[in-house]
Amino acid sequence: MPTLLHIDSSVFPAGASASRDVTDAFRAAWQEQHPEGTVIHRDLSAHPVPHISADAHTAGFADPATHTPGQAAAFAERLKLIEELENADAVLIGAPMYNFSIPSTLKAWLDNVILMGRTAGAEDSKVKGPPVTVVASRGGSYAPGTPREGFEYVQNYLRAVFADALGTDLEFIVPELTMAPHNPAMADLVPLYEASRERALEDAATKAKSLADRPAA
Repeated sequence: MPTLLHIDSSVFPAGASASRDVTDAFRAAWQEQHPEGTVIHRDLSAHPVPHISADAHTAGFADPATHTPGQAAAFAERLKLIEELENADAVLIGAPMYNFSIPSTLKAWLDNVILMGRTAGAEDSKVKGPPVTVVASRGGSYAPGTPREGFEYVQNYLRAVFADALGTDLEFIVPELTMAPHNPAMADLVPLYEASRERALEDAATKAKSLADRPAA
């Protein structure tokens, strides 16, 4: 049975979070195509994973037979996250922009699953095949040609991680201008926000359906 690994990192619940609304639409469409499939949902806001520790880091480069008790315990937790990623047929990540970057909880997850010689830097890495879809929501617009184009560190960073370091098939869905309905100074941008939201929801459903047969291929 195919497995979808669904990661959310927004501090806001569904209905108040643009990224969660879009990941929920993706997940629903994926489940329609795979009613027998498995969804592993990690809500990093509700249940943060540990930040990488010295024990967890050094254990990744040491023979398990030589692990100290602290290394063994720390690496066991890290290994759960790595194996979830390795065993997924598709990966869905909600990555809202906070202060021009990703939430620290998502960074902690990435620090755990990026392991040189296994998930990164290995020709036989199991994470190279499954497609990764990132919902990169943001309150404003950081698209090419906009005044804040140079402040776009979410897509640029995640592209370096997933496409370059991990070698995954990466795609972005970008709902933008999400602060327009809440900021009077952005009132004239509400129609653009609404169009962006609808496009993101449609893209999520379309992308999920397009991936439906891919795991079995």
